[in-house]
Amino acid sequence: MKRLLWLALIAALAYGGFYFWQTQTQAPTGPQWRTATVDRGPLVRSINASGPVRPVVLVKVGTRISGNIAKLNADFNQAVKQGEILAELDTALIRAALAQIEAEIAAAHAERALAKTQHARNVRLVDQGFIAASVLDESAAALAARSAQVDQLEARKRQELTNLDHAIIRAPIDGVVVARDVDLGQTVAASFQTPTLFQIAGDLTHMQIETRVAEADVGELKVGQPASFTVDAHPSLHRSAQVRQIRLNPTIEQNVVTYNVVLDTDNADGLLLPGMTAQVNIELARRDDVLRVPNAALRFRPPADKTAEAPDAKPHSKGPTVYRAKGQALEAVSVQLGATNDTHTELLDSPLAAGDAIVIGERSGGNAEGRGNFRLRLH
Repeated sequence: MKRLLWLALIAALAYGGFYFWQTQTQAPTGPQWRTATVDRGPLVRSINASGPVRPVVLVKVGTRISGNIAKLNADFNQAVKQGEILAELDTALIRAALAQIEAEIAAAHAERALAKTQHARNVRLVDQGFIAASVLDESAAALAARSAQVDQLEARKRQELTNLDHAIIRAPIDGVVVARDVDLGQTVAASFQTPTLFQIAGDLTHMQIETRVAEADVGELKVGQPASFTVDAHPSLHRSAQVRQIRLNPTIEQNVVTYNVVLDTDNADGLLLPGMTAQVNIELARRDDVLRVPNAALRFRPPADKTAEAPDAKPHSKGPTVYRAKGQALEAVSVQLGATNDTHTELLDSPLAAGDAIVIGERSGGNAEGRGNFRLRLH
């Protein structure tokens, strides 16, 4: 029984060894080249950037006074008109202050009237010589003080009336409420800084994209350059944009300098929402119907250990060179280059034509060294 098992094991190993040897001996010897095709098409040089989609006009609506939200008339995504009431603050304290000021004004008017009467009487008495002129001066000063007090109280009244008007929060522009940061009954405090109650986007049919471009690329940008972009919500939809502004204020983070570039885009279909991330491609230059070659072909150089396998290959030419496969040999072709981008380069003067195959690399597993030397060892 053990003998049969050993015979079966040896037969299986022998069959496996034979199959491996057969596949190795049938594999093509020599290097196998990966090729690409010279073709004609557009050559576009561009800059890639990303940034958020934002409304062109975004207004933060706040309040100048403190108080509780008594009425809330606007909500998210609600369209509003300029002057429309968004919210109202509780005005009980303001109205109480107004009532107190009204009472003080009435008292001040009465005191001014009395001071005016006394001053008029002192004028007559001075003319008749019954009192000294200094008494007249004192009554004149008292009358002036009462008049100033009335003016001061009137100013306080106007201030409280202004606060009463500010207790009504109105929309400053036509637009859509994109954010509401308060709820009914909430207390807002405007002691140190103006709290934001709402954010209103002016016109969502026109949006802008705010991107950052490295200082090495910003020199090639110009206002009006075309661009295209996509958003993650609609990855298959390529939309157009245009450079509107290259802001001069740089952003420096870890010694990397970038500049904010703002692009305009149309949003008549409403598919773009504020805050979406846009992947932007800004077109710097474009040439149509040019003879172009993949950049990988310009980077390729035959490995030194492969030149012996192609003894009839021509030596490397000076300047830009690509290679054509002649069987297992390689032929160097000198080319004159034009415009370039990340993937292709234009050929200006070259013996190559559209449709020619050029080498861009070596296939993995193409080395035939050591094939046929399979050894089967049994221990």
